[in-house]
Amino acid sequence: MNRKVTVVGGAGNVGSTVARCIADRELADVVIVDIADQKASGIALDMLESCPITGSDSRVIGGSDYSATANSDVVVITSGVPRKPGMSRDDLLNVNFGIMKAVTAEVVKYSPNCIIVPVANPLDAMCQAVYRLSGFPRERVIGMAGVLDSCTHAHVHRHGIECLGRRISMRSCSGATATRWCRCRVIPPWPGVPITELLSSERIAAICKRTADGGAEITKLVGTSAWYAPGAAAAEMVECILKDKKKILPCSVFLQGEYGFRDLFVGVPVKLGARGVEQIVQIKLTSEEDAALKKSAGAVKELVDVIKV
Repeated sequence: MNRKVTVVGGAGNVGSTVARCIADRELADVVIVDIADQKASGIALDMLESCPITGSDSRVIGGSDYSATANSDVVVITSGVPRKPGMSRDDLLNVNFGIMKAVTAEVVKYSPNCIIVPVANPLDAMCQAVYRLSGFPRERVIGMAGVLDSCTHAHVHRHGIECLGRRISMRSCSGATATRWCRCRVIPPWPGVPITELLSSERIAAICKRTADGGAEITKLVGTSAWYAPGAAAAEMVECILKDKKKILPCSVFLQGEYGFRDLFVGVPVKLGARGVEQIVQIKLTSEEDAALKKSAGAVKELVDVIKV
């Protein structure tokens, strides 16, 4: 294949899930990079040997040498210290910022024309760090934020609506402290119907809380951060980029006046395509949504000020 996707931190749970999703879908050849050199090589080999079973012709290689990543189309950065029980995202800030510095330098060196998808937490602050460190245009640094929350939100909503199995279209966006604002609509058989017309305000509030606590709930049960849903969410973003789908997804992007914010990464709906962020979609917010968005952006600003990016 001609297309190449690099997953940095690919020997970890999230990274290996991203890599597996991309290889299984035959979206591109995959390079797994990790400081755990032998583990990265072993995971890549195992994944490669599974490709004939899934019918994929993707090539998968792994190791610690960034030279193998040269001329990647997309680089997904999953590196970072995983969140432990009782550990907030903010606690991860300084150590993961140092990791972003090292990783971004290698990415820019070998793939100066790529699109970067950071996944490490605290997400919005790490996106801002990668954006500043890379010198890339804002269209080419896109954080995986609201796609994951939308998946969680949609899953919970399905169990709140009697018509089980209907697809839910979510526009849920999150900030660095799990402060979220969301816009929810149901697609067929009720095209574009706001979820507020189907569920009570109390039920919606409970669902939003469950979504906000979703990551912590899994951490408590498993002992570490989630990986299947985050990996699948990042892979969906990669697919939208490689296939130029121009699909609207909630992502963390660098705003320059949109939604009233400037010089800050915030989760908002965007159109993803071959050029990365092709449009920032501005929707009219209710007063409650606007307040939640401002609270979320304020939390991001506090973290960004700490790492001075």
